[in-house]
Amino acid sequence: MLEGIFVPHVTPFEEDEKINRKILAELIQYFEDAGITGFVTLGSNGEFPYLSTSEKLEVLETVRNTTDRPVIAGVTENSTRETLELGRKAWDIGVDALLIAPPFYFKPRDSELFAHYSLIAGKIDAPVIIYNVPKFTGLNIGLDVIERLVHEHSNIVGIKDSSGSTGRIAELIRRVGDEIAVLAGTADVILPALMLGASGAVVAVANVAPRLCVELYNAFTEMKLERARKLQILINLLNEVLVKRLNQVSAIKEAMNMLGLAVGYPRMPSLPLGEDEVQEVEMVLIETGLL
Repeated sequence: MLEGIFVPHVTPFEEDEKINRKILAELIQYFEDAGITGFVTLGSNGEFPYLSTSEKLEVLETVRNTTDRPVIAGVTENSTRETLELGRKAWDIGVDALLIAPPFYFKPRDSELFAHYSLIAGKIDAPVIIYNVPKFTGLNIGLDVIERLVHEHSNIVGIKDSSGSTGRIAELIRRVGDEIAVLAGTADVILPALMLGASGAVVAVANVAPRLCVELYNAFTEMKLERARKLQILINLLNEVLVKRLNQVSAIKEAMNMLGLAVGYPRMPSLPLGEDEVQEVEMVLIETGLL
């Protein structure tokens, strides 16, 4: 299930910030046509911190009812109790796995992180994917914590590592790569991670360039490494502008709107990009041949 390119898709909104279920369903079909392996719903790009529980379930139901491909549900909450409750509801909807990042308000200690994940994995009969995303949580989950969790819970099946560190990904693969899937979580390390033994990637720019990301993965699996190298360089440029330089959520949605995907704009307090930033997005889409 965890091999290939997964898109952590956006949540489309109407002008009044209501979820646009029609566009969401169309978006899922668009990604399927592009060859995406599966979907990460309610990830960072899905703006999950800004959605109510009922909205999260609405999004999950829409995606699950639209596709037969793997759906990984982001169920991160700031308390263990709420994460467990949302995870159970998502599992009841019929998702294929749960993606869980650390709590992101109070910074937990290693012992607290272990207890958090361990309780959830022990109380819910669903595959769990650990989500390491220091850009948003302010911490790197300790490698010792991850290794212990993997050894003690057979339903922990993967980790999405968004640290951007190939050294860390290599160490994860060395420690737990024979037991769980290791997924690259940043687009600028897709190829290096695959070469180290990662099974796939979950990357924001797949919202904008799904075919390029899929082509990169396929080029690697077919050992067309020169083609893969060129695609990685192209994807790096997109990632540098849309994810690193600008407000990620706003820039990804702006780029998708430019490409005719009509996903709307982010929910406040995020704001649409300014005029100069919009031009920057347009320029990188032209330079990478997407526009």
